Amino acid sequence: MYLLIISLLIITAIAIYLWINQAKFGQTPSGKRIEIIQQSPNYREGKFQNINFTPDLTEGETYFRIIKKVLFEKDKRNKPKDRIPSQKTNLRTLNSNENVLVWFGHSSYFMQLEGKTMLVDPVFSGAASPVKATTESFPGSDVYTVDDFPEIDFLFISHDHWDHLDYETIIKLKPKVKKVITGLGTAAHLERWGYNMQNVFEKDWNQQVDLEDGFKVTITPARHFSGRSLVRNKAIWVSFVLQTPKRKFYLGGDSGFDSHFESIGNEQGPFDLAILECGQYNESWKYIHMFPEELIVASAKLKAKSLLPVHWAKFALANHAWDEPIKRVSKAATEENLPLLTPMIGEKVNLDAPGGFTAWWENVN
Repeated sequence: MYLLIISLLIITAIAIYLWINQAKFGQTPSGKRIEIIQQSPNYREGKFQNINFTPDLTEGETYFRIIKKVLFEKDKRNKPKDRIPSQKTNLRTLNSNENVLVWFGHSSYFMQLEGKTMLVDPVFSGAASPVKATTESFPGSDVYTVDDFPEIDFLFISHDHWDHLDYETIIKLKPKVKKVITGLGTAAHLERWGYNMQNVFEKDWNQQVDLEDGFKVTITPARHFSGRSLVRNKAIWVSFVLQTPKRKFYLGGDSGFDSHFESIGNEQGPFDLAILECGQYNESWKYIHMFPEELIVASAKLKAKSLLPVHWAKFALANHAWDEPIKRVSKAATEENLPLLTPMIGEKVNLDAPGGFTAWWENVN
């Protein structure tokens, strides 16, 4: 019996090892990359750190209680019963003079700005984890595939979580992407997946990349964490300040509320548009995701003229109702007179004259 138990444990350990060493898990930084990482002022005690102390869980919370909440305390409307409505914009035939944004649900969106195309955190595999059945996308939210995209001048990856860095999507995009901009360490995954490192720019907080033709991006802080498997915080999580010849955007990635919003606003604002996450929040992990009302405060700190709330309408990664984030942030924005962009998935937003959005989620059960 003893030998049988030992044998089963060994077989289980081997199976787990083989599973997490699949290509889709990427790889942790090594060699010259880890040497550069170790010189970062944001890398201490063997991992990247947030600006201020940021526990994974709220004080007094436990993983056991979280599992209990996930299993037994989800809102009955955690996932929509109806199909998510959408539009299909032909991205290949856009006039090069158009300045547009198209949101694909959650944190994925396409922009064409002053003749350049860009894509942020694309996820088109239908899931947000290595076990697809646990995080399937909402019906109707996957109306786009990689085949629908033109060549992408700039691909932005905010961090390496599965709902932002999707293996299947990134592999299929490879022939279309000219340049990738991401945080320090994340490019280790891209290197394993066959990307040309000469076209990948991985930077630390407060470092800049000149994208030429009047485009530049500054990698800026966020308050979050990283990791695709059992190892955390070996790559840094970031936001982006995107400067075009005529506009300035804040691309937020995932982040809890913290002092970095005010610092970025003072140093690099104002912004024509801030794109911030407003879903998948919970009191149990209040430091790593914002509540909807906090977006309005963050926008003010950033000195943003308008706001696009993302990180909702595609995956259920928290316990709240699927449409609660947009209802709450819409109410808060109205109270503060902050212009809010609320397109449905696939809808073309004219960034020269945005507006006229409908509350499309009110017709979805």
